[in-house]
Amino acid sequence: MPETITKVLVTGGAGYIGSHVVKLLGNRGYQVATLDNLFTGFRDAVKFGEFYQADLLDKDSLRAVIAKEQPAAVIHFAALSVVPDSVARPLVYYRNNVLGTVNLLEVLQEFGVNNFIFSSSASVYGISDKIPVAEDSRLAPINPYGHTKAMMEQVMADLARVTAFKYIALRYFNVAGADPQGELGERKPTATHLVTLATRAAAGRIPRLEVYGTDYPTPDGTCLRDYIHVSDLAEAHLAALEYLLGGGESDVFNVGYGRGYSVLEVVETVRQVTGQDFMVVRTGRRPGDPPALVADVAKSRALLNFPLRHDNLEIIVRTAWEWEQKLSVET
Repeated sequence: MPETITKVLVTGGAGYIGSHVVKLLGNRGYQVATLDNLFTGFRDAVKFGEFYQADLLDKDSLRAVIAKEQPAAVIHFAALSVVPDSVARPLVYYRNNVLGTVNLLEVLQEFGVNNFIFSSSASVYGISDKIPVAEDSRLAPINPYGHTKAMMEQVMADLARVTAFKYIALRYFNVAGADPQGELGERKPTATHLVTLATRAAAGRIPRLEVYGTDYPTPDGTCLRDYIHVSDLAEAHLAALEYLLGGGESDVFNVGYGRGYSVLEVVETVRQVTGQDFMVVRTGRRPGDPPALVADVAKSRALLNFPLRHDNLEIIVRTAWEWEQKLSVET
């Protein structure tokens, strides 16, 4: 808990990851406000602080919120994030993720807000020739979503060189699971996360799970990914915030567990945890998917040193399953 009350604005704080961060900040004594356009978020997922429905493309609305809240820092989630959708609709992604974030940065500069935590992605690496992939690896995204994140990392680096602006970019790997207390989880009907879809199939909320690609150069032919529990990812954001507020310099960090699981390994874990069988359909590769993405986490563990309380695939799946069961009862 901060020694003095610190005000933090969370953009996209009504979404899956953002709502977990808002809850953590509130529980740790921060004064938090949320800005979200509710395109994919849910107002009742915001458990603490003021809420503003606004869009990053509306600079006047951004100015009004920043003028009222005067935050010490901003944690920025508000972005479109579905890789295949970015391939199909690139202009929508560049407008929201790049132009929207530039709008936000311009307004923050107007008001002298210089501490910024940015939701980046492992997709900036593309198809890496070395697994696990470290932060100094070459950035070579292979889809528009990844390009938007790499572009914004460059924008922030350029801004930090000539102003008092400081940032931390957290390059997420695959986020999964749900709030262990059962208050929050993935609710979007259009969710594309594997663990979410597999648990929805187990709960009977969708008729089948599609596995995209079985001929990748991996042990079982399916994509290999590093999965991190959403609550541990929230802790990473708090650690990054305190790192900046404590005088840390601008930097980028991978956020994952440093081990990979294949799609089929996740499917089998979901079957074991839920005790449910469900239809799995193997189909062709999905555009924009690299064969393997696993984090080298040495840097984040050394400098941010946030707690990892859910570093276990079964725990991740169990919390996601409990959440899906709760949704099934409520709907």
